[in-house]
Amino acid sequence: MPFELKVALRYLLAQRRQLFISVISTISTLGVVVGVMILLIALAILTGFQGELRSRILGAASHLSIYREGGQSFEDYRRVVEVLETIDGIEGAAPVLYGKALVSGTGSGLVTLKGIDPVLEKNVTEFGGKMLSGELEDLSLKTDEHALPPIVLGDELAIQLGVFAGDTVKVTSPEGHLSPFGMLPRTRSFRVAGVFRLGLYNFDNSWALLDLPDSQRLLGVGDEAMYVETKVRDLYRVEETEIAAMKALGPDYGSMNWKETNRSLFSAFWLEKMVTTIFISFIVGVAALNIVASQIMIVMNKTRDIAILRSMGASPRSIMSIFMLQGGIIGVAGTALGAALGVAISWFLDAYRLVSIPEDVYQVAYVPFKLLASDFTLVVLAAPLICFLATLYPAWRAARLVITEALRFE
Repeated sequence: MPFELKVALRYLLAQRRQLFISVISTISTLGVVVGVMILLIALAILTGFQGELRSRILGAASHLSIYREGGQSFEDYRRVVEVLETIDGIEGAAPVLYGKALVSGTGSGLVTLKGIDPVLEKNVTEFGGKMLSGELEDLSLKTDEHALPPIVLGDELAIQLGVFAGDTVKVTSPEGHLSPFGMLPRTRSFRVAGVFRLGLYNFDNSWALLDLPDSQRLLGVGDEAMYVETKVRDLYRVEETEIAAMKALGPDYGSMNWKETNRSLFSAFWLEKMVTTIFISFIVGVAALNIVASQIMIVMNKTRDIAILRSMGASPRSIMSIFMLQGGIIGVAGTALGAALGVAISWFLDAYRLVSIPEDVYQVAYVPFKLLASDFTLVVLAAPLICFLATLYPAWRAARLVITEALRFE
């Protein structure tokens, strides 16, 4: 063992005459432990929450939406679907029609209607895999021409309306029809064919799915679609897929990808993570200041020892190495323990879902914890580096100590 490391460890370990110095070093180490632990937990919270919300939003919404220039509905949506399905990078395409309506059962509520092709919709969104009762394909099943058309509701909406699968609801569209008494809203009865739960309160509380022809009749339009929605293979290369789709469809169509649709939300996520990381990193900075203070105190307390080592032939570089090693040991030990605690606590809180939050506010019922390998690596490399840099000034002062001046007052 190099003598510099041996001396550094001797100063850090508890001895009777060095007890106070050892306590200060322990406090410095605990500061690093707490800083690293809290920083990792905070990053896990932000990454987990944002990732969960992002995956749920993108599971319910289109990755790339195609519309007609001018925002008008279009009749050739079948051709658009066929063209999009031939483009590399697109996994599925489906026509949709949106509208607003009042739905009433035992209770009532204003909802967003989404007219879909049940078979194609399963290739684009996750509605089909989130059914609590019934199947998405039930929307296209018609037993006879006199039977009520089917509708699928979000579970929170079904609770609000007081209905279950098999019950009847009335849907009133503001898109009226002309009568001898003027414009009257369209009202039609539907049979609840199923209930879905996406885990996003805004969808579960206010969305209803209809078969595309049923929504066209209710909203008073012809055989038209408002958008053709798609699912892309690589979310982060959606712009390349969008360019290929626009070239294939021609200038009469426009497009909007998920980054543009959710730009403000995901920008807020990024800003929140950056600000939180910066401010919590100050804890590690405070721990580094503790290391500076403890090292200065050690240098002042060990002036005679330093002078003796210098008189015995130790070079200024060796003296500097002793105190740099002390800070390095504190940083590495504190980071290792803090990282272990941060990872363990994050896993425990995520596995048992112990942090509950209001679902109607945050869209998810609990806080998921997910620690990225890149975040973990950045923290466990940066913390020891900060601690090491904190030792440079005290170590430099110790190396510049003049032997005669040090021994004169001892």
